[in-house]
Amino acid sequence: MKTLIAVGKRKKSVARATINEGKGIIRVNKVLLDNVEPRMAKLKIEEPLIIAGDISKKYDINVNVHGGGVISQAEASRLAVAKALVATNSKLKQEFLNYDRTLLIADVRQREARKPNTHGNARGKTQKSYR
Repeated sequence: MKTLIAVGKRKKSVARATINEGKGIIRVNKVLLDNVEPRMAKLKIEEPLIIAGDISKKYDINVNVHGGGVISQAEASRLAVAKALVATNSKLKQEFLNYDRTLLIADVRQREARKPNTHGNARGKTQKSYR
Protein backbone atom coordinates (compact mmCIF):
# COMPACT_ATOMS: atom_id res chain seq x y z
CA MET A 1 0.00 0.00 0.00
CA LYS A 2 1.28 3.43 -0.85
CA THR A 3 0.95 6.48 1.38
CA LEU A 4 -2.41 8.25 1.30
CA ILE A 5 -3.02 11.86 2.32
CA ALA A 6 -6.40 13.25 3.38
CA VAL A 7 -7.24 16.86 4.23
CA GLY A 8 -9.76 18.12 6.78
CA LYS A 9 -10.79 21.72 7.41
CA ARG A 10 -12.79 23.43 10.14
CA LYS A 11 -12.99 27.22 10.52
CA LYS A 12 -9.36 28.40 10.20
CA SER A 13 -7.82 24.98 10.98
CA VAL A 14 -6.33 22.74 8.31
CA ALA A 15 -5.31 19.14 9.06
CA ARG A 16 -3.41 16.76 6.78
CA ALA A 17 -3.54 13.07 7.70
CA THR A 18 -0.94 10.72 6.22
CA ILE A 19 -1.80 7.03 6.45
CA ASN A 20 0.58 4.06 6.02
CA GLU A 21 0.44 0.39 6.89
CA GLY A 22 1.75 -0.14 10.40
CA LYS A 23 0.95 -1.00 14.00
CA GLY A 24 -1.86 1.44 14.78
CA ILE A 25 0.24 4.39 15.98
CA ILE A 26 -1.56 7.74 15.73
CA ARG A 27 0.37 11.00 16.07
CA VAL A 28 -0.95 14.58 16.02
CA ASN A 29 1.78 17.16 15.34
CA LYS A 30 4.42 14.51 16.21
CA VAL A 31 2.79 13.86 19.61
CA LEU A 32 1.18 10.48 20.38
CA LEU A 33 -2.61 10.65 20.53
CA ASP A 34 -2.59 9.49 24.17
CA ASN A 35 -0.67 12.67 25.12
CA VAL A 36 -2.95 15.14 23.33
CA GLU A 37 -4.48 17.77 25.62
CA PRO A 38 -7.22 18.78 26.37
CA ARG A 39 -9.00 15.44 26.80
CA MET A 40 -12.07 16.62 24.85
CA ALA A 41 -9.90 17.20 21.76
CA LYS A 42 -8.36 13.73 22.13
CA LEU A 43 -11.82 12.14 22.31
CA LYS A 44 -12.97 13.98 19.18
CA ILE A 45 -9.96 12.72 17.21
CA GLU A 46 -10.54 9.15 18.49
CA GLU A 47 -14.16 8.92 17.26
CA PRO A 48 -13.43 7.63 13.72
CA LEU A 49 -10.82 5.22 15.13
CA ILE A 50 -13.35 3.73 17.57
CA ILE A 51 -16.01 3.32 14.88
CA ALA A 52 -13.49 1.72 12.47
CA GLY A 53 -12.48 -0.77 15.18
CA ASP A 54 -9.81 -3.29 14.15
CA ILE A 55 -9.40 -1.73 10.70
CA SER A 56 -7.70 1.33 12.21
CA LYS A 57 -5.17 -0.86 14.06
CA LYS A 58 -3.57 -1.88 10.74
CA TYR A 59 -2.45 1.65 9.90
CA ASP A 60 -0.13 4.33 11.25
CA ILE A 61 -1.63 7.80 10.97
CA ASN A 62 0.31 11.06 11.23
CA VAL A 63 -1.74 14.26 11.41
CA ASN A 64 -0.25 17.72 10.89
CA VAL A 65 -2.66 20.47 11.90
CA HIS A 66 -2.30 24.25 12.14
CA GLY A 67 -4.45 27.37 12.48
CA GLY A 68 -7.57 28.05 14.52
CA GLY A 69 -8.25 27.00 18.10
CA VAL A 70 -7.84 23.72 19.96
CA ILE A 71 -11.31 22.28 19.31
CA SER A 72 -11.31 23.52 15.72
CA GLN A 73 -8.01 21.71 15.19
CA ALA A 74 -9.44 18.56 16.77
CA GLU A 75 -12.47 18.63 14.45
CA ALA A 76 -10.26 19.20 11.39
CA SER A 77 -8.06 16.27 12.48
CA ARG A 78 -11.12 14.08 13.04
CA LEU A 79 -12.33 14.82 9.50
CA ALA A 80 -8.89 14.11 7.98
CA VAL A 81 -8.51 10.80 9.87
CA ALA A 82 -12.00 9.66 8.83
CA LYS A 83 -11.36 10.53 5.17
CA ALA A 84 -8.04 8.67 5.27
CA LEU A 85 -9.66 5.55 6.73
CA VAL A 86 -12.43 5.62 4.09
CA ALA A 87 -9.75 5.90 1.38
CA THR A 88 -8.27 2.62 2.63
CA ASN A 89 -11.59 0.81 3.22
CA SER A 90 -14.74 2.06 1.44
CA LYS A 91 -17.05 -0.07 3.65
CA LEU A 92 -16.49 2.43 6.48
CA LYS A 93 -18.14 5.27 4.57
CA GLN A 94 -21.72 4.29 5.39
CA GLU A 95 -20.85 3.59 9.04
CA PHE A 96 -19.33 7.05 9.41
CA LEU A 97 -22.28 8.76 7.72
CA ASN A 98 -24.77 6.89 9.91
CA TYR A 99 -22.88 7.92 13.07
CA ASP A 100 -22.24 11.59 12.24
CA ARG A 101 -22.35 13.32 8.88
CA THR A 102 -19.53 15.73 9.85
CA LEU A 103 -17.07 12.81 10.01
CA LEU A 104 -16.83 12.89 6.21
CA ILE A 105 -18.45 16.15 5.13
CA ALA A 106 -16.76 19.39 6.16
CA ASP A 107 -18.64 22.13 7.98
CA VAL A 108 -17.81 25.11 5.76
CA ARG A 109 -19.03 27.89 8.07
CA GLN A 110 -16.48 30.62 8.72
CA ARG A 111 -16.30 33.45 11.24
CA GLU A 112 -17.92 36.61 9.91
CA ALA A 113 -15.49 39.46 9.36
CA ARG A 114 -15.74 42.48 11.66
CA LYS A 115 -17.18 45.56 9.94
CA PRO A 116 -15.89 49.12 10.40
CA ASN A 117 -17.62 51.35 13.01
CA THR A 118 -18.91 48.39 15.00
CA HIS A 119 -18.08 47.41 18.56
CA GLY A 120 -16.83 43.94 19.38
CA ASN A 121 -18.61 41.72 16.89
CA ALA A 122 -19.47 41.82 13.20
CA ARG A 123 -22.94 43.36 13.48
CA GLY A 124 -22.81 45.38 16.70
CA LYS A 125 -23.59 49.03 16.00
CA THR A 126 -22.64 52.13 17.96
CA GLN A 127 -25.35 53.45 20.28
CA LYS A 128 -27.42 56.30 18.99
CA SER A 129 -28.98 58.96 21.19
CA TYR A 130 -32.16 60.71 20.06
CA ARG A 131 -32.22 63.27 22.91
